[in-house]
Amino acid sequence: MGTTKSGVGVVETVVLDVPDVAAAGAFWQQVAPSRVLQEADDDGQFLVLGTREGWLVGFQPAPDLQRAQWPGQERPQQLHLDLRVPDLPAATAAAVAAGATVLRENPTWNTLADPAGHPFDLCVSDEVDHAAVWALTFDVPDAGAAARFWASLLGEEVAYEGDGMAMLGGERTLLFQQVADYHAPAWPDPARPQQLHLDLGIGERDPDDAQAAALALGATALPGGGETFRVFADPAGHPFCLCWG
Repeated sequence: MGTTKSGVGVVETVVLDVPDVAAAGAFWQQVAPSRVLQEADDDGQFLVLGTREGWLVGFQPAPDLQRAQWPGQERPQQLHLDLRVPDLPAATAAAVAAGATVLRENPTWNTLADPAGHPFDLCVSDEVDHAAVWALTFDVPDAGAAARFWASLLGEEVAYEGDGMAMLGGERTLLFQQVADYHAPAWPDPARPQQLHLDLGIGERDPDDAQAAALALGATALPGGGETFRVFADPAGHPFCLCWG
């Protein structure tokens, strides 16, 4: 359903706020087979992993991170990663051995938290032979509205909408789940952290043009940014960056 539109940017990196960049990277390398594409610098700033299926997962330091407390909305997860695994009990045991905590077990998927407190789902699938990052899921007050915003921002189609869920088509699967009593982040307020965010690449597009297009779609400009990126929030309050260079 929906019509593909010319997007503002493309998904480049899923970035997790973590208190210890090296420890987070080591954990996720064990959970999702990946290699280091960008080493953290001497100050522990920013580490990027590339998974076998092509996702980029980054880690940026947040020493005073307020850990998510799933499933409530007092200190919500905001976004989470979904991984497909061929053997759910084995993948769960391996994640726990690496430092994860089991939050809830189900017949076909389990919810765990990484050592920084970020929830993630392991979902059994006969389409994979290893743990593979499949999707990024947003908690939102209105799944359909969120999907339509991100579809326009990325130039993708809304592939599914219904029953409080929505999904985008495209190379990187984005899911949107409607939650009651949604509590939006208020970046950069540490009491209401973003937990995760997306970096979108704009290629050779002029940053001012890209910003104007994002704002026209319903994004809000946020403080921060630098020579190669600008910070925004989607209509549900989730921060994201437009990046270039």
